[in-house]
Amino acid sequence: MKLTIRDINPQSSSRTLRLAKPTIDLDTAPYAITLLRVSLGLLCLAHGCLKVFTFTLPGTAQFFASVGLPGFMAYPVAIAEGLGGLLLLAGIYSRWVALALFPILFVATFKVHGASGWLFTNEGGGWEFPALFAIATLVQFLLGDGAFALTSRLMPKR
Repeated sequence: MKLTIRDINPQSSSRTLRLAKPTIDLDTAPYAITLLRVSLGLLCLAHGCLKVFTFTLPGTAQFFASVGLPGFMAYPVAIAEGLGGLLLLAGIYSRWVALALFPILFVATFKVHGASGWLFTNEGGGWEFPALFAIATLVQFLLGDGAFALTSRLMPKR
């Protein structure tokens, strides 16, 4: 089934403009949402594991302090990224998990990577990818779970 969005001209309520092509394919959209959800889940899980297993939590706390963030925040951020990544992968309350992860990525974009410039290849890593991932969490929040999500199996049918 294809969904066509109509745009009503405010100048003339009797005149309706119709887009030439369907804008959302409802047959494939749930799979696109799932691809976004799984990608974000893997990204967050990888970053949480990086903080714990590669940099260690005390090392991550030192890094946080070096960029002007409270060092103790390394611990809840690593937990949020790891747990949030797992929840996104499983499709459990993806909308709310993505929204909860947004502030972490927002801070990473501007506080951690902002001074390094736009390109992520710059020394210190620029802010292009953290900004993209922050926006992707907002998109996930707006879209919901997608296909193959466990939330739909956990929630009672209305």
